[in-house]
Amino acid sequence: MFLILGHSCSNLFLVVVVLSATCFYSCWVLYGEQVQGGGGGDGQHNTVTLSSFIYTTTVLRPYQWRYISVDLPLWFSSVTIALESSVGIDLKRFGKVSTLPMLCFREGSPPLPDVYNTSYTGLVLDYISNSSFGGSEDLQIVEKCYPMQKTISLMLTNEQIRPGIWYFGLFNGIGPIRTQSKMINRGHSYSFSGNITVEGCRNSAVLGKFCNQTVSLLSCLDTYISPENGIGSQSYRTAVNATPCGGTENSCLDVAGSKVYSLDVVSIAEELIITALNVTSTQSRHSNGTISRGSGITLMCYVRHGAIPLPQLYDYSADINGPPLVIPLPRLGRWYIRIQPANLSESTVVIQEMSTAICYSLEWQVLQCPADKAGLNCTTAKYTLQTFLKKSPSVFASDYLPISGKVSSDSANFPLGPLLSNSSGGEMTNYTWTFFLLDIPDAAAGGNIHVHLTSEAKISGEIYARYGGFPSLSNWDYFYANSTSNSNGSMFFKIYDASDKSVSFYIIYPRGGTWCLGLRHPILNGHSSTTETIMSISLERCPETCSSHGQCKHELDANGLTLYSFCDCNRRYGGFDCSIELVSSSGRVLKTHVGHMWQSISLIASNAAALLPAYWALRHKAFAEWVLYTSSGISSGLYHACDVGTWCPLTFHVLQFMDFWLSFMAVVSTFVYLAAIDEVSKRTIHTVVAIVTALMAESGPTRSSNIILVVAIGTLGLVIGFLIEFFTHHRWISFSAELCLNMLNRWQTVKAWIHNFIRSLLKRFRWGFILAGFIALAMAAISWRLETSQTYWIWHSLWHVSIYTSSFLFLCSKAAAVNCENEQPRSENYELARQNSFTGSNERDGR
Repeated sequence: MFLILGHSCSNLFLVVVVLSATCFYSCWVLYGEQVQGGGGGDGQHNTVTLSSFIYTTTVLRPYQWRYISVDLPLWFSSVTIALESSVGIDLKRFGKVSTLPMLCFREGSPPLPDVYNTSYTGLVLDYISNSSFGGSEDLQIVEKCYPMQKTISLMLTNEQIRPGIWYFGLFNGIGPIRTQSKMINRGHSYSFSGNITVEGCRNSAVLGKFCNQTVSLLSCLDTYISPENGIGSQSYRTAVNATPCGGTENSCLDVAGSKVYSLDVVSIAEELIITALNVTSTQSRHSNGTISRGSGITLMCYVRHGAIPLPQLYDYSADINGPPLVIPLPRLGRWYIRIQPANLSESTVVIQEMSTAICYSLEWQVLQCPADKAGLNCTTAKYTLQTFLKKSPSVFASDYLPISGKVSSDSANFPLGPLLSNSSGGEMTNYTWTFFLLDIPDAAAGGNIHVHLTSEAKISGEIYARYGGFPSLSNWDYFYANSTSNSNGSMFFKIYDASDKSVSFYIIYPRGGTWCLGLRHPILNGHSSTTETIMSISLERCPETCSSHGQCKHELDANGLTLYSFCDCNRRYGGFDCSIELVSSSGRVLKTHVGHMWQSISLIASNAAALLPAYWALRHKAFAEWVLYTSSGISSGLYHACDVGTWCPLTFHVLQFMDFWLSFMAVVSTFVYLAAIDEVSKRTIHTVVAIVTALMAESGPTRSSNIILVVAIGTLGLVIGFLIEFFTHHRWISFSAELCLNMLNRWQTVKAWIHNFIRSLLKRFRWGFILAGFIALAMAAISWRLETSQTYWIWHSLWHVSIYTSSFLFLCSKAAAVNCENEQPRSENYELARQNSFTGSNERDGR
């Protein structure tokens, strides 16, 4: 009974302890949530982590880059960026901008700071901070770049940047030579690491910097009927044929307060109209209350696309207690509306003595034309383009064709004649618009939109492009009117053909989403020319297929979510599209270096130093080494001839591999040749060395550590050769059972062997040549180390001379093999026996 009672009491005690701990934990968690804003207050920490990425240490060598994409949803509150790098830049004392490590930002697609030299206008020569962001500047058509810092810590809120996909580009030097194929890129490398965390609001109805701003979602109903005194009865409704969707909401707010709404524009629209009806102010004193009409009340409306507007940061604003706010051609996406009273007639003292509320009825309408129409009166044509994958496509390569029975979809080109509008739409009597809508996948933001027009007569139309909405003469992202009036100075707009009968341009790295191309052209009539104009719209990976001077390559960003394309140009060309000639075809001018002809001669002719070891090998009948040195010199000369743009008998990669591989083999074979071993052992070592050096030449030929590694391999081959020679010609000391009895004699034998080995080693080589060979090898290593992009031709030419000279000196250092072990001293017993025998014979002869 005692045991049972004791057991029960212990269980009861355990239950009490568990319940107490649970209660304490629950209270602590609740307290923590209240402290962090979960239960009210200012709500500064009423957020939840939406995503977090940690980026391990990554090394960027000269002219390398890396993209990082961050997806910010509509309900995000802030994004924290923490980066650490090995870069330490003094902005007062930095070199060329082209070699400056930098960090670039762009909304919607990867940044590309070296499309034009005018892109340097986006470079801010100041340290990046939280205040660097903000404003209504559209970072889709521009970008901002900042010098890379040792430590970067940013916390950007949804008041500073809009939701969507943002790209951060880390560059270690920019300019035309960034994409140029070079034998070696010398310069400073830097490493970076960090993490990016996105915080969001727990409740989608509460947004803002601290997730303490309540946002009311406005819905757009197609069945909405405007009241008699609303938008529908006013003369400012211009799109009489448009189909409106809208709604109303009654609300009141304090005189010192504001209210925020959100409205989604889900399809291309003509206008967004916002107004306030029945605006009144209710003033109630402590004694009694009076109601006065708010005819003198200023009810400010601030509107911003993608982010909550502030009185000092907005896209559109107006006093809607009067004429409404009309936003022409609004972009797709979410719009935020802030309603805030201002300029009340009452004084501050009176306001403090009374509780004032402003009541109003907010009305909104989104005017949309029918599916195939657009324009102010919905009289111009609009076509939605359908995506057709190419028959032999690269990644995300496709053509866009109109969904219409007027043209055929058999070809990537389509005639414009049957599609053009024939009504002015009220804009002008001579010109009208025709619109084309196309959708770019988010994952294909690293592609390029290509627009091409050809005609037998002069092209008289103009093309305007805009993301997320219809373009107009006053609202566009890019445009082309003629060869002198266009957006060719923009960062991401590149014209390749601007003749009278042909137009070809690219929109570089367009943002994923809906794009609208507006063709402004003369109105067709019965007397119009029958000349046909052909148009093609496509999504391509590299502009102009890298101008036929390079290869189009594809990479994933650091998150592995977006595939972007870039050009890997050959030695003569550079630029993002390989259109900039860096080395002239005649070889007389190098646009990035002076005296290209002498540099070419120096790099090619310096390989004649390979004749020294080749001649020695041939004279001493070392035919394998002769072939190796001769092939190494020839392949290096051919590679550098291609490298400087003179002649390329094979592909650049093949020539580079042969140059490095044969150079590595020549160095190692020189060491192996110094060991006097049989051909079987030598062939075995050569086979192993060939495999190792081939892997080195293929995986990382330009690494500086290869010099040390190759010399180490050659030294190891020489040591192995000596060991093979030793075990072949000498028998190892026998440690028999008599070792302890004959220790003194054994020790004398070991000393004699060491003495003979040293004598053999000293006589094996001509040590003056050995010393000179190592000096030449050290000069080669120093030349390799001192190479830079500017002085490459000097030091690499010295490298050729030094490395072949060192091989020649090492070959000359080999002397005839001497086996000192066989040079035994004459035995005294033998001499004595010989003397005794002579004496004995003489005695016999004398008898």
